[in-house]
Amino acid sequence: MGSYRRLTSNPLMTRRRFYAPPSAFSLPTSCLTLDADEARHLKDVLRLRAGDEVYVFDGEGKEFQCSVEKIDRDSVDLTIVGQVDPAKPESSLQLTLAVALLKGEKFDLVVQKVTELGATRLVPVITERADVRLRDDRDVTKRVTRWQRIALEAAKQCGRGRLPEITQPVPLDRLLQNEKAHTRLFFSERHGKPLGLNHPQPEEGVIAVVGSEGGWTDGEIQMAEDFGWSIVTFGGRTLRAETAAIAVAVLMQHLYGDLK
Repeated sequence: MGSYRRLTSNPLMTRRRFYAPPSAFSLPTSCLTLDADEARHLKDVLRLRAGDEVYVFDGEGKEFQCSVEKIDRDSVDLTIVGQVDPAKPESSLQLTLAVALLKGEKFDLVVQKVTELGATRLVPVITERADVRLRDDRDVTKRVTRWQRIALEAAKQCGRGRLPEITQPVPLDRLLQNEKAHTRLFFSERHGKPLGLNHPQPEEGVIAVVGSEGGWTDGEIQMAEDFGWSIVTFGGRTLRAETAAIAVAVLMQHLYGDLK
């Protein structure tokens, strides 16, 4: 990525933020081009014009102040003025949320909210009772692309400079066996212990698994125990799966991240 002078921006100013991949900044040039989707948002939704100030982030933590140079039908050319700090700081917590696939738009909601709450990685999980069937690879690709777009829009809105990684859906047994994070939490509506508020700061990241709409089977809970996961519970109330996923993100950021 090229070298740009660093600017100081007014933190109280509302930024008009757009996304461009890191490759857009790799050339030794002071210009970059927004893709068709971002260009349409700039000219048709925000109705910006040449000379207007915008901000562009690369999804990996860098953000740049730019000026609109040229607007075409399917693209917009920008001049890079300089590098700035991201609109909002990232949480220090490397948080992975593994969430069972949910019906309808419920998983979309989870993607949006956990992005806003600073999740680093989101893993869709295939479970026994999840009433969601993936037809083929094309269906999987379509869903993941949709979730990535939702995450992008959420990151733009909330000021994040990094995009969360959204993986392909994985079966629960593979996830439980292969994830090696220092702190591995399996949230369950039964057979779990309260998490408490006195857990030590994790040496590495945290991964939290949140169950499906139909709940975990006894076999799935036992499998998590066999692979060495900590089985934890919220308490006496049974939460909807999408509520639980958002609540877990809040709880993890409160205990280990930046929601102190």
